[in-house]
Amino acid sequence: MQNRVVSQSSRLLMRLGALSPRSNAAAHLRDAGRHISGSSSSRVCVSRPMSTEPATNANAIASDHRPTKEQRIQTLKDLGIQAYPRYTPPPAEFPLMDIPHVHEQWDSTLEKGAKLEDEQLSVQGRIHSKREASKRLFFIDIEQNGQTVQIAVSLKRNTGGMGDAESFTRHYRALLVGDIVRASGFVGKTNTGETSIFATRPMELLTTCLRTIPSRSGLVDIEKRFRKRHLDLLVNPHVKNALVVRAKVLSFIRSFLSSRQFVEVETPILSPSVGGASAKPFTTRSVAFGDTELFMRVAPELFLKQLVIGGMDKVYEIGKQFRNEGIDADHNPEFTTCEFYQAYATLEDLLQTTEEMLRGLVQTITGSFKLRVEGSPNSTHSQHHDVVDFAPPFRRINITETLRQKAPDLPSDLSDPTAIPQIMAIFKSQGIALPSPPTLPRLLDRLISHYIEPECTQPTFLVAHPSIMSPLSKPADLANTMSARFELFVNKLELVNAYEELNDPFVQRQNFSLQAGERDAGDDEIPAPDSAFCDALEYALPPTGGWGMGIDRVVALLAGVSHLRETMSFPIMRPQK
Repeated sequence: MQNRVVSQSSRLLMRLGALSPRSNAAAHLRDAGRHISGSSSSRVCVSRPMSTEPATNANAIASDHRPTKEQRIQTLKDLGIQAYPRYTPPPAEFPLMDIPHVHEQWDSTLEKGAKLEDEQLSVQGRIHSKREASKRLFFIDIEQNGQTVQIAVSLKRNTGGMGDAESFTRHYRALLVGDIVRASGFVGKTNTGETSIFATRPMELLTTCLRTIPSRSGLVDIEKRFRKRHLDLLVNPHVKNALVVRAKVLSFIRSFLSSRQFVEVETPILSPSVGGASAKPFTTRSVAFGDTELFMRVAPELFLKQLVIGGMDKVYEIGKQFRNEGIDADHNPEFTTCEFYQAYATLEDLLQTTEEMLRGLVQTITGSFKLRVEGSPNSTHSQHHDVVDFAPPFRRINITETLRQKAPDLPSDLSDPTAIPQIMAIFKSQGIALPSPPTLPRLLDRLISHYIEPECTQPTFLVAHPSIMSPLSKPADLANTMSARFELFVNKLELVNAYEELNDPFVQRQNFSLQAGERDAGDDEIPAPDSAFCDALEYALPPTGGWGMGIDRVVALLAGVSHLRETMSFPIMRPQK
């Protein structure tokens, strides 16, 4: 541990209250001599702070001289300090208060230099930084829930058996950055206006930190950040915001649906069949069922519709889905969705519900209907930012009409056997990469991505999908050319997919058979026909609206992060060799 050379004049000014603790530290530095190790730098701090600000004064410079784990434990033992004591509440005369609440209550009400010696309290958290002004005076910043408060610890005010300077100094030098501690004392403000706790009892060690917490510059690599998420959260406090936003999003959605008499349910994650979406599933085997192959669900849709058949008119589920696909900024093999199913709901009902939910959600999280998002280089706003306005009504684009405008050679009859070759010719002439395999639904989806999605920065409903793209959706016309379906795109990303549910068991079996043909053609994302679901439809599914939202994408949008992994507490990572 390091000592400072302190001028008598600065020390006297401190005790008289003429200097704040932070400005006083700078005064000490101006009077400090050469460091005992021989370094010419006078900017020396007792132990490493977690601060990531530039090193402009004593508060921001750290020393790497941390004892070994064994030395640390032995030092604490010699001082009679338990490294990992059982937790006990503070004395009744020092009621516990969260650090954010301390600032909320006194930042705007206390005058500079004021001290409320009758306002006793305790705070607890992690040591963020520590400054030793003298053997009789320490300043320790404690962090909790993203906010810090300064603790002024002086031998003069200390009670509890540390009557001499040597015992006092040894105790506080034994406490290091990263330790979890509790401080008790009274509230006051420094002469520069910083809300502080002036300790009147010895600081208590609650948990010992044995390792040096890295600075932000030491933890910027994406792989390291996500593999050591606990350190990422410690040294990059801003990353907590996405997790907090996630909690608020889930809370809002549950409240929104509950207020409309929806019942939250849970459906199986493991099942002997897979369906509800075109995606390659993860598989496992069950010992209990004689080594039977089971699938992790790719969507809960078929289960939820069976609950509606069973008489539950309004149900929803928020849960994990698993798709054995690639990872990029907008896709993750494990992700969270919200799906609801409402009997006797039309497509227009679903459109209105979506507008109401998104408007309320954005306003609740941000305080406004408008959200600033990353824009394109062609954005008219500064630094490539766009402002997305969630005030209804949302824009609507008719997919069928728009595709025919942008690709006039698109065949009028998509059921014609020559439709695929004609569409592939459009791809070739426009230089668009073909999907693999080039099935009709995949070709149409790629055209939508190419021609329409780039125009969907503002909240936009894509409606009138070709029926071939929606095997579980009710047709919107008698000719069965378009489906009663919409997708909501915001900032060029799909957030919501919804449609009036197909409830004709004969048509459903036929659609499953058509999908089976695509599966035979090489599309391994197409699920096998689910005859049990078709059997359930024969008991009559009421006219029903179904709706699904990608929670991770919504959180990323509202939190202003560019990768879905930032919205997850522990995103999946490639196994290390």
